[in-house]
Amino acid sequence: MHRPAPCMRLSHYPINTVKEIPSEAELVSHQLMLRAGLVRRTAAGIYSWLPLGLRTLRKVEAIVREEMDRAGALELLMPAIQPAELWQESGRWSEYGPELLRIKDRHQRDFVVGPTHEEVITDIARREIKSYRQLPVNFYQIQTKFRDEIRPRFGVMRAREFVMKDAYSFHADERSLAEGYALMRLAYTRMFQRMGLNFRAVQADTGAIGGNASEEFQVLAASGEDAIAVSDADDFAANVELAAALPPAGARPPPGASLQRVSTPGARSIEQLGSTLGVPPARCLKTLIVAGSEGAPVALLLRGDHELNALKAQKLPGVASPLRMASAAEVQAATGCEPGYIGPVGLTGLGIYADHAALALADLVCGANEKDAHFTGVNWGRDLPEPAAADLRNVVEGDPSPSGHGRLRIVRGIEVGHIFQLGRRYSAAMQAMVLDEAGGLQPMLMGCYGIGVTRIVAASIEQNHDERGIIWPEPIAPFHVVLVPLNLQKSPVVRAAADALYAQLALAGIEVLYDDRDARPGVKFADAELLGIPHRIVIGERGLAAGTLEYRHRRATDSEDFAQHAALDFIRGRLQR
Repeated sequence: MHRPAPCMRLSHYPINTVKEIPSEAELVSHQLMLRAGLVRRTAAGIYSWLPLGLRTLRKVEAIVREEMDRAGALELLMPAIQPAELWQESGRWSEYGPELLRIKDRHQRDFVVGPTHEEVITDIARREIKSYRQLPVNFYQIQTKFRDEIRPRFGVMRAREFVMKDAYSFHADERSLAEGYALMRLAYTRMFQRMGLNFRAVQADTGAIGGNASEEFQVLAASGEDAIAVSDADDFAANVELAAALPPAGARPPPGASLQRVSTPGARSIEQLGSTLGVPPARCLKTLIVAGSEGAPVALLLRGDHELNALKAQKLPGVASPLRMASAAEVQAATGCEPGYIGPVGLTGLGIYADHAALALADLVCGANEKDAHFTGVNWGRDLPEPAAADLRNVVEGDPSPSGHGRLRIVRGIEVGHIFQLGRRYSAAMQAMVLDEAGGLQPMLMGCYGIGVTRIVAASIEQNHDERGIIWPEPIAPFHVVLVPLNLQKSPVVRAAADALYAQLALAGIEVLYDDRDARPGVKFADAELLGIPHRIVIGERGLAAGTLEYRHRRATDSEDFAQHAALDFIRGRLQR
């Protein structure tokens, strides 16, 4: 016998749905969460979760918790308010930036409202773990975080306050860290599969957290902020910023034109140059001047239709990190020419890197280092020396996959999880040491694993909706079934049948939202679709007279009738699909 499931009568629910699209909401998920009464804005980037929204949030949390426990992680709860001393120890007090909300208590002592908990967990580990024999261990929590975003937007997708699952593992050696990382990768995969989400794990940059290897888990959606390169032949996936652009196959064509200087008045951009000379951007060369790490600027050469990849460029010897474009004055001082007309022919006194695709060009067009002038028919080796080759660009649709299999597609994604191999970034800085097998003290190795729990709810809606409203994946829907009786207040027969079915489903452990409001059928149907409950049962006098009820899945366009006496078995069958 099932324990009765949590159910709800809509007549007891005081939160109203909204027909109009809220003016402040840009993303579909933000619009639908407000319209469906899942959340309400309290302040910029700060939201209250109302009962229906909280039910989905708790279901996401439950799946996360079950898979973390299954992977052997230990749940704890760390304070949201953290002392500044820990952040000063790690060095992030001065590094983190304005997103770190700093506060003072009545004694004028400095604290932060935690955006993450590396420092606190490292402090716990150095107090509790003394020997390699106590390792490995993985601690996790599900807790509210705060990041003071300069421009909070998109509802809970980019809020200042949010719920996050963050986990931190500690290890005695690299092999153990790699094993712990792989275990978390598998746990995350199971989580998102159980939530019914279409997702990819992608290679990612470690960002402000620091450390070595990292991967993001991206929910695929057209509205996603992140561009992801995926192979059409295997499971390769990486953020566009990290995907390697392979050198073009085959030899560079031989020169076919002579070098000529041409007048190009006002042609500062690749688009203007192409229009003036009638050449496609792919035959043009753009020369970007960036700040150098040792004083002198550096020239970066790319094909005109390609985009500079800052993460790749700033890792090159001699290039400043973080990458900074040279100012107009710096460009003039380094090249003797104003920006817009710079080219590599005759360019001296600064380092030069050329992207592989740019080096594959023959008879190219580039700046002549003179205002309103460009060169045509430029060829490497003949008209200028071969510069150092590098991967400088973002990959584009159709590029060969770095995996060696297939071609790349560019899709959009919403980051909902991120896993890192931190190494000793925090343990060394904060002296989190253990005795190793030889009796010596070594800083522990760490892994870090985050999931944006509130963001998952919004990302799910971005991936699962239509013009009528939300379409919840069943595992995280606030209710399994919405029960829609027609003319309930006027028909004792309909009321009796609806009340009986409501009780029967609840007793069987099926979560039911019972629309017992005194409202027109059109209003009830519109709200059922807006709320996105997966299974809808309609009870009307005509159907009851024939011994039938009406069923429709939220993704379906047509309804079907089924026998009233077999309602429980029918719904159970649909829930198991």
